[in-house]
Amino acid sequence: MPTASHRAIRLAALLAAGLPAAGIGLAAPAEAHPHVWVVAKAEIDYGDGGRVTGIRHAWTFDAAYSAFITQGLDRNGDGTLSADELAGLAAENTANLSEFGYFTKLKVAGKEQVFADPAEPRMAMEGGALTLSFLLPLKSPAPQGRGVVALEVYDPTYFVAFSLAEGADAARLSGAPGGCAATVTRPKAEAKTAEAAKPGMTEAFFEALTAASNYGVQFANRVIVACP
Repeated sequence: MPTASHRAIRLAALLAAGLPAAGIGLAAPAEAHPHVWVVAKAEIDYGDGGRVTGIRHAWTFDAAYSAFITQGLDRNGDGTLSADELAGLAAENTANLSEFGYFTKLKVAGKEQVFADPAEPRMAMEGGALTLSFLLPLKSPAPQGRGVVALEVYDPTYFVAFSLAEGADAARLSGAPGGCAATVTRPKAEAKTAEAAKPGMTEAFFEALTAASNYGVQFANRVIVACP
């Protein structure tokens, strides 16, 4: 049975510690990055006057990480994890991702945006995969005008591999002015394979990366919103 400290392990803590997959029981080999896989969906929210107000994220983790992070949370022993049982973990994970900028970069009309504290953290387990959802509001709503909104989702250390979901709901707009449309760009799989095969791509190299590193940007998933 996991101890209280095991139950309190967070994604951000794993990143900060640079723990290898073998140390936390994940499926990936210890010598390889990434160690956690996430399928992401993003909703860009608009408010009055066509101003961008925030991003609603939904991240579905791989089965191995999902099983690891939820050990001991089934308090009533019914074999399922309820929203109430996952509420503490959802709040903790979301709050502690601030160290990594929530793995989110957003520019509106060419200006990089600053985020307020996240809100509405929730987790749900379905089919063995854990999904974390939360609202990431902007500190100040930003007018897009005739410029573009550029959203990037990635881990600068590449401990976590993000990929945008397939289908139309990978990137959605809520309350956007008429005529606005989102275009999704995903990193090419062959580029990831070629990068991983380069000399020097050892675990020590990755452990030296920090939240300020730009290594992971080459694997960024991008959403571009243009309005007439």
